[in-house]
Amino acid sequence: MPLRPSTRMIVAGFALLAVIPACTDVTTEPQSTVTSANIFNEATSYKAYLAKLYGGLAVSGQSGPAGNADIQGIDEGFSQYLRLYWQMEELPTDEAVIAWNDAGVQELNTQIWGSSNQFLGAMYSRIFFQVSLANEFLRQTTDDKLAARGVTGQLLADVHQYRAEARFLRAYSYWHGIDLFGDIPLVKETDALTSTPPQQSSRAQVYAFIESELNAIKGDLPPAGKAEYGRVDQGAVNMLLATLYLNAATYTGTAHNAEALAAAQAVIASGAYTLDPNYHHLFLADNNTSPEIIWAIGQDGKRTQSYGGTSFLIHASIGGSMDAKSEGMDGGWWGLRARQELVSLFPSPTASPDKRALFYTQGQTTSVTDLLDFGKGLPSTKWQNVKSDGTPGSDPGFADTDFPVFRLAEAYLIYAEATVRGGGGSRAQAVSYINALRQRAYGDASGNISDSQLDLPFILAERSRELYWEAKRRTDLIRFNTFSVNGVWQWKGNILGGRPTTAIHDLFPLPATELVANPNLKQNAGY
Repeated sequence: MPLRPSTRMIVAGFALLAVIPACTDVTTEPQSTVTSANIFNEATSYKAYLAKLYGGLAVSGQSGPAGNADIQGIDEGFSQYLRLYWQMEELPTDEAVIAWNDAGVQELNTQIWGSSNQFLGAMYSRIFFQVSLANEFLRQTTDDKLAARGVTGQLLADVHQYRAEARFLRAYSYWHGIDLFGDIPLVKETDALTSTPPQQSSRAQVYAFIESELNAIKGDLPPAGKAEYGRVDQGAVNMLLATLYLNAATYTGTAHNAEALAAAQAVIASGAYTLDPNYHHLFLADNNTSPEIIWAIGQDGKRTQSYGGTSFLIHASIGGSMDAKSEGMDGGWWGLRARQELVSLFPSPTASPDKRALFYTQGQTTSVTDLLDFGKGLPSTKWQNVKSDGTPGSDPGFADTDFPVFRLAEAYLIYAEATVRGGGGSRAQAVSYINALRQRAYGDASGNISDSQLDLPFILAERSRELYWEAKRRTDLIRFNTFSVNGVWQWKGNILGGRPTTAIHDLFPLPATELVANPNLKQNAGY
């Protein structure tokens, strides 16, 4: 079931899943009408349902970009999963701002949000909608139910793998839940369906569940690099484990750097992935051919249309004197720009020897002196709906550019960071991995570093140079203790020069609507 370039199974999944009622109180497990009688009456239905689980990360409803939303009560355009998660990870940091004045979005730019912020509420809903769909699939594919339907042979083996993929996708969303919100409900497929709101679990408990799930499913998935493109395999599992372990001290109070290093090294040692010789190719409309991508959220301008995903990233980065056609799009939304702190990490925004510095400068100022003025700040041309040969994507309104969730470069960076944090490994190997990234960026060894330069401040900066605008930065800054109390950048704390905020901002508040719907929830401290 390739999810890019062909996503027909995702579309099929929409029709099948339309019978699942959408709800705003998504932490109370919805009473689904999916049954063996109305869904799993054809062998292809299992694959179609799985496609819907993947598709939930890429689109927002049942009929294209808008008009038949998965979740009622939230705007379908701004509430697409990947768009929301990207905004949570990038807008409150030193990497990005957005010029719009929609209700709540400037609160993200400035770290002054509260529990009524619409974007936070939509993100929370998306996470638990994904969880509820995965739980339902797992309920409907137990050995007993498969046997009752006469499922045998290859289909039985396939469904066992589908179950592992569903468990991965559920773990992926639960990771977003604990990373963004801390203590959240933990609802599993084995829990009885009830209208009673679920209890709140601790961040550490959900962390332990995610870790256990990922280790349990690894053997049921294809080896690294052997899954169909867009589907997860053991490489994706190890990358999520590496990320989870790298942030373990944040989630549980106990560091697991040795485990993070081992998981990252397992990805590297698999030999399934190699660095793409062209950094920019990773963010173009034919990036599905890149040898570096471990797992990506598939996008297709014809078949996975939404106002989120990379369509949002590319459209919203176009404005001013930029030529939308050269970016592969039919217009700009005059929104996203890089903060000056990101630009300053590179030698020069206009003639940087580091080819990762992909910024548009004509008519733009580097300093973001006005959040609502697109001309203040440099738009990034990192994401484009254009192929490597310069031809545009399939549709100028919606991007073909997939969103790499995990790629080999990050495995190198995790190895290096875990080594510096005392997780074992070899400093010489860590320096070699970093220099491999910098040699690609510079085109030669002129940007290489020495062992003495490999420290945590360097790694934090290098992660930004390599991974900026890939929805990593907030989590990184929190791990390095520079997101709230420490670290200052323009407009942090809602003043031009920036100021420290308080430690409560290391977590987003639980949405006010969820506190009303579920009396078992306790709000995060300070909100």
